Amino acid sequence: MDYSQFLMMRQELGLLVVFLLVFLYDLFMPKKAQTHLPVFTTVLFAVFTLLGLNLFWAEGTAFGGMYESTMSTEAIKRILNIGALIVLIQSIKWANSEFVAVRRGEFYSLLLITLLGMYLMISARHFLLFVIGLETASLPLAALAAFNKNHYESHEAAIKYLLTAVFSSAIFMMGLSFVYALGGSLYFADLSTAIIGSESALLIVALAFVISGVGFKLSLVPFHLWTADVYQGAPTSVTSYLSVISKGAAAFAFMIILAQVFGSVYSQVWEWMLYALIILTITVGNLFAIRQKNLKRFLAFSSISQAGYIMLGVVANSTLGLASVMYYVLIYIFSNLAAFGVIQAVENNTGKVSMDEYNGLYKTNPKLSAAMMIAMFSLAGIPPFAGFFSKFFIFSATLQTESVALYVLVLIALINTIISLYYYLLVVKAMFINPNDNPIATFKSAISERIALVICVVGIMLLGVASCVYTFLTNVSTF
Repeated sequence: MDYSQFLMMRQELGLLVVFLLVFLYDLFMPKKAQTHLPVFTTVLFAVFTLLGLNLFWAEGTAFGGMYESTMSTEAIKRILNIGALIVLIQSIKWANSEFVAVRRGEFYSLLLITLLGMYLMISARHFLLFVIGLETASLPLAALAAFNKNHYESHEAAIKYLLTAVFSSAIFMMGLSFVYALGGSLYFADLSTAIIGSESALLIVALAFVISGVGFKLSLVPFHLWTADVYQGAPTSVTSYLSVISKGAAAFAFMIILAQVFGSVYSQVWEWMLYALIILTITVGNLFAIRQKNLKRFLAFSSISQAGYIMLGVVANSTLGLASVMYYVLIYIFSNLAAFGVIQAVENNTGKVSMDEYNGLYKTNPKLSAAMMIAMFSLAGIPPFAGFFSKFFIFSATLQTESVALYVLVLIALINTIISLYYYLLVVKAMFINPNDNPIATFKSAISERIALVICVVGIMLLGVASCVYTFLTNVSTF
């Protein structure tokens, strides 16, 4: 074996170095120094992320073609790094809290390991490596969901997530067995060649199982039932990580699989499957979000709806679609983490997470209210915030192929944006308009929480007008 092949995995090796340094710090540093572990981890990961923006770029294959590094996979990993860094910054105060401090090392170790699994999913060009990455990314998240071990809801979230992950993996593996029966290989390229022109019943069943298995990870309807309970029960830092990093990685991996393995049977087999999933996901997510009063459950159904919009880029089945998905996920990271940053700041200081408890928040905490308003406007797609441009580009990528069905699909998505505008504005109305004789008291959030919110707000304001970002993503997008 030529060990120089590992040099192709520069992002993975860099992340492993970060993981080992964090692990050794947690293991050997004295107790007084343990309180600095969150800052140490965040700074170390920030250095890794910043270096990765200019270094670590590599193109080529390794391990007999099982692993591939391209400009697009490297760009995707950097997008995930940005989101993970913001989550780490937001979690510093929580990680040093009384109930978490004794387990803070495990939190960072598990989070970094899940990110490594997502890297492998994105670069895999063989289903064996993909499954290894999928399980590496999924199973530690169950432990993270159960991190608040003194809370019943956290236990419930972990059990539901674990059972769902196992069940979805079983369905996915069943689909892979059918795919192997069709192509006699687990290499993406070999399978793509083997199924060209095929419309067999076995292929349709296999693809349905594969889409179902990954659909659980993405919270696509009807595979979404675990999402709200897990988001509500898990610690807010874990919920924010689940909502953007895990979902974004699953979306990228899903698109790569569909394009590279099943792209040759796009119009014959899986195009209409995705139409149905997208319509259901966007509509059900929006309708159920209206009913929510717990803000974490509210953002859970919002994230379900957002997954449907992300899938519009998958339907495009093109490099422009991949670029629009990358751009959408990048903006979604800033927008969603801004909302979770406000929720976490309020929860850490008051323990309140209900929308009704946010009534009159502007009077006592105007800066947090403004940050939440910007996040809601971006998620709703209101110009001039970045969320508007992400939706515009993903609709444009979907409509690059002239088709009546695609026009109808985008029309339904546009109608749903009106519904989403209504429920996002409910949060703004609660903070700025609804009266409250006893609003949440004025408090000063931790400096780490303020830094994370500033990063998110600046990202929301600038990404929509910084056209160079979308141009760069378009240039590096390849399947």
